[in-house]
Amino acid sequence: MTTRNGQPPMIPGCDVLPPLEPDEPTYTTDERPTPKGKTTGPTAQRFKTLNTFVDLIMRELTGAETAVWMVLYRDTRDGLAQTSQEDIARRAGITDRTVRRVIGRLERRGLLTTVYRGGLNRGTSKYRISPKLTGQPLRT
Repeated sequence: MTTRNGQPPMIPGCDVLPPLEPDEPTYTTDERPTPKGKTTGPTAQRFKTLNTFVDLIMRELTGAETAVWMVLYRDTRDGLAQTSQEDIARRAGITDRTVRRVIGRLERRGLLTTVYRGGLNRGTSKYRISPKLTGQPLRT
């Protein structure tokens, strides 16, 4: 038994496989069209902040400092992160006391500002992430 092109069938008992027709065109990475929509805005700014942090700043921080900054960055909404130190510690895999020390170090480096200091019966603290996009060296 042979197929239309004279070759033996690919699957025994099957004369011809139906042609595969993709739902969407297939592109190589070079010819893929650019997505429609905004190329600037809040999402683009968040990626710029994250990219700058990873490319320029993260190498100068300890693992705990990086973890705390990333947790607060993830929780940032409308410019502020509102998260308890206990929750930061749990997600970063460090102790509450380490979180308090790291927050102080991040503030001294200019990477974080405490906007509201929470506490017992006062709620959670609020922080503003400062990405240091200026490219200046970090303060220690």
